[in-house]
Amino acid sequence: MPSEPLRPYISSFYMMDARLAEGQRIEDWLLPEWASLRMAQSGLCTAGIVPHPPEPRAGMMASGPTSYATRISIGSARIWGIGILPLGWSRFVSAPAAQFADRISDAAIEPAWAALSPIYDLVFAGSPSPGLAAERLEGHFTSLLAASKPGEDEARIRTTHRLLIDEQFGAVGDLADHLGLSSRTLERFCLKAFGFSPKLLLRRQRFTRSLARFLLNPTHTWTSMLDDHYVDQAHFVRDFRRFMGMSPSAYAQAPHPMLAATARARDAAVGGAVQALHRP
Repeated sequence: MPSEPLRPYISSFYMMDARLAEGQRIEDWLLPEWASLRMAQSGLCTAGIVPHPPEPRAGMMASGPTSYATRISIGSARIWGIGILPLGWSRFVSAPAAQFADRISDAAIEPAWAALSPIYDLVFAGSPSPGLAAERLEGHFTSLLAASKPGEDEARIRTTHRLLIDEQFGAVGDLADHLGLSSRTLERFCLKAFGFSPKLLLRRQRFTRSLARFLLNPTHTWTSMLDDHYVDQAHFVRDFRRFMGMSPSAYAQAPHPMLAATARARDAAVGGAVQALHRP
């Protein structure tokens, strides 16, 4: 976990080691989430946001907020990741979130990510221990935070984020009324700060809540895991195909070596299985 001053901006720092036989690869589907930065050392990493096929990626994979699954494949590699919350996006990335929504970029050369481009060397140069690498990340973001000024929308972003992860909010009208905004103003604001329309954001959160429950309880039936805002199972299946590009049964039958491990570790460390449901 980042230090207290950084927690509204960064959900977590994390590291994964994949140690595989020569030529072996593992594949998984990452859930729709807020923005992230992933850095891979050694091993060819391929990734693609559904429905696009995976393709080779640079050492610094910067993802904007996503509304589709990300299909990822890796060989033996060490991967560092940083979860960037909506408030962190407004503070550390110099572009509207919608410009990078459902898109993977090379953070080493993309101007909007310039403030984060030194991070690759922080976690890999000199082969630091995980603890030292995390301290370096902490120091870099603390410096960025001190050198920047709060944006004029920060208070509204905080409030909207809190409402988006509140299970009682399932309709755009309720969200607009609570924020005191017109539907048109809310739409523009959400695209800029969160990457998507408020309708899609609420739909994504509803779906992610259901899938997160399944990740932590894979022996349970889908029906028992459904969010209360779903009308019936057919409603959920339509959302599943929209966000994951496959049926629930196909997803349940596929192995999930990366997502299952990270969901359990994240739930134990942070109190939530997936980043999209993180409480800032």
